[in-house]
Amino acid sequence: MSATPNPPTIVFLHGFAESREVWTDFTRAFPDGYRLLAPNLPGHGTNLAPVPDFSMEAQARHVIDYLNQKGCPEPALLVCHSMGGYVALALAERWPERVAGLALINSTALADTDEKRQNREKNIGFVERHGGAKFMESFVRPLFAPANRDRLTDARALLEEIGKATPETTIIGAMRGMAARPERTQVLSGAKFPVLLVAGKHDVAVHFEDAVRQAALPAVGHALFLEGSGHQAYLEQPGETRRAVLALAGAVFGG
Repeated sequence: MSATPNPPTIVFLHGFAESREVWTDFTRAFPDGYRLLAPNLPGHGTNLAPVPDFSMEAQARHVIDYLNQKGCPEPALLVCHSMGGYVALALAERWPERVAGLALINSTALADTDEKRQNREKNIGFVERHGGAKFMESFVRPLFAPANRDRLTDARALLEEIGKATPETTIIGAMRGMAARPERTQVLSGAKFPVLLVAGKHDVAVHFEDAVRQAALPAVGHALFLEGSGHQAYLEQPGETRRAVLALAGAVFGG
């Protein structure tokens, strides 16, 4: 008698100063036929063991170890927000055989510009002087499109609460890890798996024009451009984003 195969696996990777909890509402309506996994990246959420290395490569190794511990050696669909996308791109570069598909939500394969690196250093200095909680008070609000900042108060409060609970060592380490990451557009152009890019017109962290250009790189590429979203598409326009992710899952797994 052959062993029962594992159900298709979708792995959700959260962004900077977030946690697995950001996916709770987004995944609630997913069909039962998928196995949904959402780890806390190193230093985030309840994953508070000391972190010697916040590089995207080290975090990608953490995700691989997590999947191995969960008994998931088969290729999985990676659904990633912001920094989670940087981690997934590092994973796909090193372990492409573990990736069945990739959804980048408000993320990019480009490296930081010099200006972006300088801004991260300024933010690190602010955190060192005033603390992570004070930083989150001004960091979260601009991530939403202007029309959503006062409309989606619960979503903003969730991100602020998670961010304020994130250790300052994680905030600083993750910012430095993001600043040091290399460009990985070649991962998209060489991908043997389908790729979905979700971009918000009002995203202040990932330029919309950059996302549009990257959407053309994969051999099998899908794109969702959202007029009413900023950097938090899965919270700002969850219905449209969910439908795009589920369509990708259907294409990847034949559902």
